[in-house]
Amino acid sequence: MPRTSDTTTHAPRIYLRNVSKRFRLRHTHSFKESFIAALRGKQLSTSFDALHDVNAVIGEGESVALLGFNGSGKSTLLKLISGVLVPDDGDVLTRGRIAGLIEVGAGFHPDLSGRENVYLNGAILGMTRAEIDARFDEIVTFSEIEQFIDTEVKHYSSGMFLRLAFSVAIHTEVDVLLVDEILSVGDEPFQRKCLAKIRELQRAGKTMVVVSHDLEMVSSLCGRGILLEHGRVVFDGDSKDAVSLMRSR
Repeated sequence: MPRTSDTTTHAPRIYLRNVSKRFRLRHTHSFKESFIAALRGKQLSTSFDALHDVNAVIGEGESVALLGFNGSGKSTLLKLISGVLVPDDGDVLTRGRIAGLIEVGAGFHPDLSGRENVYLNGAILGMTRAEIDARFDEIVTFSEIEQFIDTEVKHYSSGMFLRLAFSVAIHTEVDVLLVDEILSVGDEPFQRKCLAKIRELQRAGKTMVVVSHDLEMVSSLCGRGILLEHGRVVFDGDSKDAVSLMRSR
C-alpha cells in the first residue's frame, strides 16, 4: 500500500482519495454447476460495489467512527486502510505504523503456546523482538492468563484466546489503531479494561478509526463520524450528528 512520507509531523495520518472497491459474487459452487450454467447461458458471477468514490482525510490524533448498517462498507474500508485489501480505484495513503484490531488473533497458531504466539503475532503486527521482550510481561498481565501462557493455544477457551490476541495488538507501538467491534472481546470487565486502554492511547495522541454497532459507545469515544450507505459517504462530521442521522434512516 502507498505510504506518505513520515517526515512531516502534522501531515494527515490517513488520506482517502476517490477510493472504490469491487468484489465478484459467484453464483455457482462447483465446476459442474459452472459448466451447466455456462451451457444454459446463465451469468456465473456479478460485480458488487462495496465502496464507491470514498474521500476522507483523517488527521493525527483524531478518533473517527465508521458508521453504517450491515453491508455499508465499514469493514472493507478498515481493511483497505490496514493494507489487507487494495482499492480497485483511487488512493489509500497512510503515514506511520498501523495496527488493526480487525480479525483479532488471525495470526495465532493453535499448536504453539501462548508465549510463542505473543512473539509470532507481535512480529506480524510489526514489532521487533526487543519491543516484544520489553512489553511481554505487560501483555500477559493485561490478558489475565498468566498461568496458561505456556499452554498450547488450541487448549484455550475462546475468551482466553481473544484476551491474549487483543492484548498483543493493543500493546503494539502504533501511530494508527483500527478497531472493529471492540466490545466483542471478552466479558464485561475485560471490555471495560479494553476501553480504558483505548482511551489511554487517545490521550497519547494516537489516531483511531473505530467500527462498532454500539452507537452510544462509539459516539462518546470518537469526536467525528463518517456515515456510509451502500458503499458511499453520506455524512462526515460530528459523531453524535452522524449517529442521529443513522438512526433516522
